[in-house]
Amino acid sequence: MKMQNINKGILLAMTAAIVLSSCDKGYKQLNTNPDAVSAPTPQYVFTLAEYYGAGAGGHYGASSSDLLLGTMQYTTSYNDVAGFGSKYIQSQVQATASSFSAAYPDEINQLNIVMKAVRSDASRINLLSIARIWRAYCYMRLTDLYGDIPYSDAGLGYDSAVYKPSYDQQSAIYPSLLAELDAAAQGLDATKSSYGSADLLYGGNPVQWKKFAYSLMLRMGMRLTKVDIAAAQSWVTKALAGGVITQDADIAKMSYIPTGQDINKNPQILNLWNSDYIAQDGQKNTEGGKYQASWISYLQSTNDPRLPIISVVWVNGKPDTTASKQKGMASNIPNKLPADFVTYSEPNPATVLGLGSPKLLFTAAESYFLMTEAALRGWYSGATAASLYTLGIQAAMRHWSIIAGSAGTIDPAAINAYIANNVLVPGTLDQQLKQIYTQFWVSIFPNADEVYNNWRRTGYPALVPNNYPTNATGGQIFRRFEYPISEQNLNTDNYNAAVSRQGPDNLMTRIWWDKQ
Repeated sequence: MKMQNINKGILLAMTAAIVLSSCDKGYKQLNTNPDAVSAPTPQYVFTLAEYYGAGAGGHYGASSSDLLLGTMQYTTSYNDVAGFGSKYIQSQVQATASSFSAAYPDEINQLNIVMKAVRSDASRINLLSIARIWRAYCYMRLTDLYGDIPYSDAGLGYDSAVYKPSYDQQSAIYPSLLAELDAAAQGLDATKSSYGSADLLYGGNPVQWKKFAYSLMLRMGMRLTKVDIAAAQSWVTKALAGGVITQDADIAKMSYIPTGQDINKNPQILNLWNSDYIAQDGQKNTEGGKYQASWISYLQSTNDPRLPIISVVWVNGKPDTTASKQKGMASNIPNKLPADFVTYSEPNPATVLGLGSPKLLFTAAESYFLMTEAALRGWYSGATAASLYTLGIQAAMRHWSIIAGSAGTIDPAAINAYIANNVLVPGTLDQQLKQIYTQFWVSIFPNADEVYNNWRRTGYPALVPNNYPTNATGGQIFRRFEYPISEQNLNTDNYNAAVSRQGPDNLMTRIWWDKQ
């Protein structure tokens, strides 16, 4: 009986094994997602990182460009919430956190995936180099807004389980990014394959990416003038020797489509459109937005031919571009619709508000103005400061035809007349920097980010702060953005270490290169 039971047990075990083996046949294949990929396609991932990196904010809230349009006194609103950029309201300070929240999942993580996929393949050196350049662009924008940020440990949560990254000091991030740009620019090889149409900026052209890399180096090098003048000179000199963007064909720009899904449209313009200007009547601006008085008044005072290109006043339901009729709205209007609201100027729908208009990320005008400063400092001898300044104005005037086509084309005679009355006047370095970066303010609109960065570095344009009730800055223009509250809650130790090192996490703490 005992032997019979043992044999019966063995038989049952063998039967179970056979059944299980039969059930397992094809199980792995059945439970594999046929739509999933075992390895990422770098080109597809790069496209996404590039697109989101140019937008800088997107579905995480207002981008830095949206907020800084008010801070740099291009726009304002009587609405206290929508007008945070120009009023610095205490209750809305966390609006500045969205760029931080967006950058890591939408840009840095994606670029790390790309770089990991191509790093070991020498034939894809262009894919690696271009990804490094774009990642440097994304990190530069982020550290310029916040100062110390996660850098060395950033983007490692996906494959290394680093969910609480440490914050690197900006004083260490900047040299690292500059070295990255240098190495990536030298690594580009016109004989090797690239991204092709997956690259939304340059179609994978390594020659143009090299110019973009050295242009970013020029931008970053100039950032250092207050904190390390020797390093500034070294990097600016290297950038100019490498070759920067000086032709319209090489402008770094993200193109968009005016129709179809909203994701295809220029995100900054879409936000302006939906927030205020969709009614196109000058009155029913949902968030109370208009051009700011200081902006319009300055353009009128210099007879700037760009004013009728970028601005309208709605008269009897029709847009009027007459320069003398333009009027900016004061930034200190309390939270109530002004009776004369319709009489204030706003962006021209035919030019500024084109949903398919490109976003200009680095232009020839920016290069020329930075080169003007370099020439004044004795760091560049290829042309005079005065001639470079003029080239910057001419390039900036052409930007509007790039953005808006024929509607943005300015009469050459008007350009020449403006230049004749706006030459670079001899003076002290500070006096000439005032001219350069006031003109930069006029010329780079609507790229408020770079105007903000150069305003912090040079103090120009000389904007008068808005000491609005309940502001968070003591009536001063803020110096940085605040970290997201989620960092305080989820990355507490590293957040606290950064704050104890850099200074209070508020709008008035200066970042490393913004030395007082």
